[in-house]
Amino acid sequence: MANFYPMLDSAFQALADPTRRAVIQRLGLGPATVSELAEPFDMALPSFLKHIRALESARLIASTKEGRVRTCTLERENLLAIERWFDEQRALWKSRYSNLDHLLKKIGEERNGD
Repeated sequence: MANFYPMLDSAFQALADPTRRAVIQRLGLGPATVSELAEPFDMALPSFLKHIRALESARLIASTKEGRVRTCTLERENLLAIERWFDEQRALWKSRYSNLDHLLKKIGEERNGD
């Protein structure tokens, strides 16, 4: 099966970490500086910056630097690609379950002589 969303692998790998998911969740509220994002976490800033770089590498966030302040924002279009992939998977499995339901109903009717 062709991968129609090439960024999915790196996105899912980035989102596998709870710190990075928390950063994404916080950025859903709006842009934030790296210092603001790092505040709730008990880790050194260089360690936290590795998480920021991983999210940037996966193209889930972008950052801009003004003076000494780096501000992060969500890359919403790339997050929408992930959402579309999940929607496709949901539709596929919904169809499969529906087909299974129909098959089981047909088998049940045949067994009961309906």
